Amino acid sequence: MTHPRLTPDPDFSGLTEAAQIGRGVVNLLRKPNGARDRQLLLGADVTILWREEGWAYVQAAADGYCGFVGVASLAKPQASTHKVSAPGSHGYQNANMKSIDRCALSHGSLLAALDEEDGFIRTSHGFVPRQHITVLDDYADDPADIASLYAGTPYLWGGNSRWGIDCSGLVQAACTACDIPCGADSDIQEESLGTLLEDGSTPQRNDLLFWKGHVALVWDEDTLIHANAHAMAVVFEPIEDAIARIAKTDGPVTAHRRLA
Repeated sequence: MTHPRLTPDPDFSGLTEAAQIGRGVVNLLRKPNGARDRQLLLGADVTILWREEGWAYVQAAADGYCGFVGVASLAKPQASTHKVSAPGSHGYQNANMKSIDRCALSHGSLLAALDEEDGFIRTSHGFVPRQHITVLDDYADDPADIASLYAGTPYLWGGNSRWGIDCSGLVQAACTACDIPCGADSDIQEESLGTLLEDGSTPQRNDLLFWKGHVALVWDEDTLIHANAHAMAVVFEPIEDAIARIAKTDGPVTAHRRLA
């Protein structure tokens, strides 16, 4: 589908440059100092399409999303070897949990391991506890289980991290961890994820329910998990309650899709 945030400026014809997100969480903005559309996590690969006065217009390699980030948040590409599999972690100054933490790491952050010492993986961003990471190609098989790692995370429009996330960001994080290609926005997800089911189909675990501008992941046939502005957090909610509540403001369910 055509989507404005997946389409680079048609007038662009310059040279591109490979880069990588070099900070824990970076806002992807609609324009310099503008509104946040999404976020990118540490280690995410991007293509710089152009630079202007301290800003870079980039396209994310993972999902094609475009936007502006501060040039200072970019780094030279490294070959990622590991990813954060815990809800969150830290990069420490030394291979010691009592040492100063250099950066906070969200679930899904990508890291390049240099070596291992005393149960920590040494990276250019500090020593990360071995228990909090897994190798890059180690994928989960239950998106709902991944979504539950974010339970209680504050709702943040356009958010993609453990520190703040929105409905489509939660679905993308859950799918990505399970090696399911997934767009960043709920309208893209509604067009592309899984198989569309008929109205009245019984929900099952890992189904997706869509409303206008909203998406939720089914936990079981009676419960869903979603990031929503009503609770201002990632919460579990009875499906019937959610459908009735959301109908008052955003209308009925627009699609029911099955990932597998």
